[in-house]
Amino acid sequence: MSKGNLFILAAALLLACAGCNKTNRYYTIDGSAQGTTFHIVFQPVVSSDSSFAAVRDSVNAILDRIDFSVSGYNKESVLTAFNEEGNPHIDKIFLDNFLASKKMAEESGGMFDASAAPLFDMWGFGFKTGTEVTQAMIDSVLQFVGMEHFKVDSLKAKDGQDSILILRDDPRCKLNFNAIAQGYTSDLIAAKFSEMGMENYLVEIGGEVYAKGVNPKGKLWNVGIDRPVDGNNSPGADIQAVVRISGKGLVTSGDYRKFYIKDGKKISHSINPKTGYPVEHNLLSATVVAENATIADGYATYLMVLGFDKAREVVESNDNIEALLIFSEGDSLKVWMSDGIIY
Repeated sequence: MSKGNLFILAAALLLACAGCNKTNRYYTIDGSAQGTTFHIVFQPVVSSDSSFAAVRDSVNAILDRIDFSVSGYNKESVLTAFNEEGNPHIDKIFLDNFLASKKMAEESGGMFDASAAPLFDMWGFGFKTGTEVTQAMIDSVLQFVGMEHFKVDSLKAKDGQDSILILRDDPRCKLNFNAIAQGYTSDLIAAKFSEMGMENYLVEIGGEVYAKGVNPKGKLWNVGIDRPVDGNNSPGADIQAVVRISGKGLVTSGDYRKFYIKDGKKISHSINPKTGYPVEHNLLSATVVAENATIADGYATYLMVLGFDKAREVVESNDNIEALLIFSEGDSLKVWMSDGIIY
């Protein structure tokens, strides 16, 4: 989420069907935000230029608020001030992401950890350039990784309003919401759409999706799952599977785009916050369907840390999520789906 290139909108009318009229038109908004792309399809209550403009402006405003709150790349964001200046004063977006991350850390036994920011920086997947990593460096950083180092507090201001604070017990403790912020953004935009009276829409931010109602053909929304092979860098160009959703969030996490090769070895962006090392296993991508995209985002990241066998166990024991897992078996790709996945 870089300042100065927050988003560029290109809008186009999407025809819902042959002979559609003003009352059933679907529109699209495409652009760039949070270091990635977004694609939004919606059916406004009244199809008109003014209603489209209102939706576009609402999306712009939300993306702007997100960028100035939880972007580690925006030097003027709340997160940057928190991590670099030690400023404990936060806004609601920051608090929402913090609380969602804390809950996810608890549910995952610490395998999802927003406080692992220094580890991501160290390995070159965070807000700083990575360096040569040693065991001594990892041991040093692990001392201040863990959500137990943070607590929410409040301060009564002179005007009588409460100021929300997040305190940490060590100034070296830092946060990174990259594993949950895009899912949260999709949910925030979706909530605004529902507030505006819309019943049919799909919001996708960097692959993190929330969909409600039906698509232009009057059916469940189809979401393509990319084939998780190295070099498949164009979303939608090589599809492994298609999942149908409505009233749900869907997020896919994988290691086939965010990685680098060092000394002939693949370094994954999925880092185990317990060991401090990038994971090495046969799970190539994890697609999670949940009640919202924030939860799906958190669980997709968590499952990718675990690997296939343990990820499957988690999905089978959790009634609140469904998943499609793609893993390698020898030279082949295999797909496992939980019973609730609709495809």
